Amino acid sequence: MKIDGNNPVDKKDLYNKVQEVTDSKKADKKGEAQKSEAEKDKISLSEKAKEISELKAEIDELPDIRTDKVDELKKAIDAGNYNIDPRKIAQKILEEI
Repeated sequence: MKIDGNNPVDKKDLYNKVQEVTDSKKADKKGEAQKSEAEKDKISLSEKAKEISELKAEIDELPDIRTDKVDELKKAIDAGNYNIDPRKIAQKILEEI
């Protein structure tokens, strides 16, 4: 019995085929790069997004600490006029749980 089909691989042919595939991939990448440069992504914001951005900028300008309220509370504590209602505090704690 004779089996055909196991011919040795020609290294030159194999090398040339690999080079062809590599060159075609490089050409594809160059074409894609040129295409992407020509077709830049564009961003457009809706009116709602613009409004949100403006409001965020205004909020960022507000101070973190409301000094007028802090000063008012300090004066009330120093004068002994600041009264705490423990029931309200307990109620708020229970609401948070």
